[in-house]
Amino acid sequence: MTRFVLCAGTTRTAQIDEISAAGADPELMVHTPSADSEILTYGRPVRSPVVPVSPTGCPTPAVVTRAVVERLGLDTTVVDAGLAEPTGAPTVTVGAHSGGDIRERDPVPSAPGAFAAARQFGRQLPDDELFLAETVPGGTTTALGVLTALGEADVLGPDDEVVDGAVSSSLPENPLELKREVVAEALGSSALSPGDAAGEPTVALRRAGDPALAVVAGLAAGALETDTAVTLAGGTQLVAAAACLRHGGYGGSLSLATTSFVAEDSSIDLDRAASELDLDLTVTDPGFTDDHPAMAAYNAGEAKEGVGMGGALALADRAAVPMAEIREGIREVYDRLLAEADREVPAP
Repeated sequence: MTRFVLCAGTTRTAQIDEISAAGADPELMVHTPSADSEILTYGRPVRSPVVPVSPTGCPTPAVVTRAVVERLGLDTTVVDAGLAEPTGAPTVTVGAHSGGDIRERDPVPSAPGAFAAARQFGRQLPDDELFLAETVPGGTTTALGVLTALGEADVLGPDDEVVDGAVSSSLPENPLELKREVVAEALGSSALSPGDAAGEPTVALRRAGDPALAVVAGLAAGALETDTAVTLAGGTQLVAAAACLRHGGYGGSLSLATTSFVAEDSSIDLDRAASELDLDLTVTDPGFTDDHPAMAAYNAGEAKEGVGMGGALALADRAAVPMAEIREGIREVYDRLLAEADREVPAP
């Protein structure tokens, strides 16, 4: 049996201007993971007061993942990986708390405990296969922080040039320089230099990461210990989770499933990252066309990944469901969310 697990959390790093597009504005962005959890579970928000969209109106990747869940009848679980706002989705609690701005000295004090509790949960799950996903605005910046602290940031640079850290972005134009500045300040606040946390992933997660990343890594660690097949469903944030696992001594088979939008991002070298971390890489192209506003926004470079979109598309492809059918499902979920947004949603 395959289980799709969404780790939903927050970090105040997302409130830095121009760092993330995972919400219409910073005040609404804090609700995005809670709403994503509800969309994955119910197909629409039931308690969250927003339908997550970018500042330009691009809808959350949860639209795509939910369309696949509906077509395949996937079993889903949501883990509270540091939510700052309540969600109406049933959640598993592992002791994660909302993360602070990584420029603070100790932004994720709950990371070691959340990793340990998630690891225990991952060990106990009876499934044959886990697809692990995340929703955490600002997560590519915290992923860069973790990769840098571990000394692994350069694995994402182009083959012919060593780059001081590169991750993808929910924005069409990746603000890499801003992210590097934030990470440099974060490491300085924790008195860390790049690579100082090598072999100590929970240190990297606590000092420069976010709680959702700690929970994803912990779940994967526990599942790997029981020989459960693990696929990290996402982009460069999940590459950071893989780096945590490798630095924690977890060898063996580990897969990464992402979208063509991440794979084609010129600011990263995903093939090299997968090779360096010994990941079995799957890239799925959903064949989006510009005749639909959501798909056109993805084609324009927004979102790219999140809420396990790449993993969900890979599962649909593996099940031989035509992408045309998935695209029709996306239209259905999108229309449902538009109808939801048009009516007044009371605050919780």
